[in-house]
Amino acid sequence: MRVVEAFRAAYGAAPQTVWRAPGRVNLIGEHTDYNDGFVLPFAVPWGVTAAITPRTDGTIRLLSLQAPGDPVTIPGHDQSAGWTRYVVGVFAMLGDRVRGADIAIDGDVPRGAGLSSSAALEVAVASALNDLHDLGMTPMEIALLSQKAENDFVGMPCGIMDQAASALCEEGHALFLDCRSLGSRNIPLDLAAHGLSMLIIDTQVHHEHAGGEYAKRRAECESAARKLGVPALRDVTDLAAALDQLQGDERKRTMHIVTENHRVEALIGLLRAGAVTEIGALLNASHLSLRDQYEVSSPELDVAVEAAIKGGARGARMTGGGFGGSAIALVPVERLSSVEESVTAAYAEHGFQAPRFLPAVPARGAHRLA
Repeated sequence: MRVVEAFRAAYGAAPQTVWRAPGRVNLIGEHTDYNDGFVLPFAVPWGVTAAITPRTDGTIRLLSLQAPGDPVTIPGHDQSAGWTRYVVGVFAMLGDRVRGADIAIDGDVPRGAGLSSSAALEVAVASALNDLHDLGMTPMEIALLSQKAENDFVGMPCGIMDQAASALCEEGHALFLDCRSLGSRNIPLDLAAHGLSMLIIDTQVHHEHAGGEYAKRRAECESAARKLGVPALRDVTDLAAALDQLQGDERKRTMHIVTENHRVEALIGLLRAGAVTEIGALLNASHLSLRDQYEVSSPELDVAVEAAIKGGARGARMTGGGFGGSAIALVPVERLSSVEESVTAAYAEHGFQAPRFLPAVPARGAHRLA
């Protein structure tokens, strides 16, 4: 394992433990997580591997195979820059329960694709420290701690979905998560049995929405909930009456959140009924809502979705925070090449950079490797 070899070369001994945590793609339920709503992500085959040995002097030494060079040394919980913020944030949230570590990181989550490499990094490190120090945290507690690191230390006001998917998902399943109660259950998602594949279309438009448009959408939702007198938009039961009380962007954001929660429940119902081939219409509706009501799509995402459907996908939508990143398409296996050709041709016609295609199957959540 190359991360172990890199650790040994940098620190002179083998690591005491190695953990891997995956990235995620969200099947449906976008921007509902920080509105106390429902989400349905699944873990992807790509993730982050963390090899770790604890220290007792409070120092954190970090090495990444994706950032060649000598290990970065960070004394205590000092503010750091770039990717190291996500690691140091986990230590900051653990406080006196840990006293530094030597760490080597190896990740293969496609960069900029919106597949949540940051959550994978946080969960991998938190899981390894939980193991090494016998902290007794459950997978959900690890997810919550990782989310707090991203919220309070990195400054990204994300919901719980990404970290929960990385920590809790099971192979061959999607994770249904109630973001208020934190109740969850894994729902079987056997695409191959129905002759289907989930094609991730990486637009190659990299995005960084910490603090910016993402935070603005969250603030709009919170403001709308206050005006409606409900704890969160998840609690809106009469959509028509709610929309009569709102104007402008807050009205549109509320429309998306309420209908998206219903789409999550409807999609789960179809999966339970074995009607996997019928979920495409819900993916299409989700994308239109994200494009028109939540306004977080981009020209590259819209073209990818439209061209995928034209090429034979049963449904498609943008996934993730938006403003770039990836779309997903539910594609009959025999139509994969047709969909890829359709999207590639549409991108060339619009003068976009060629997209990247990543067929994905639901993978395993965080687990120990050695």
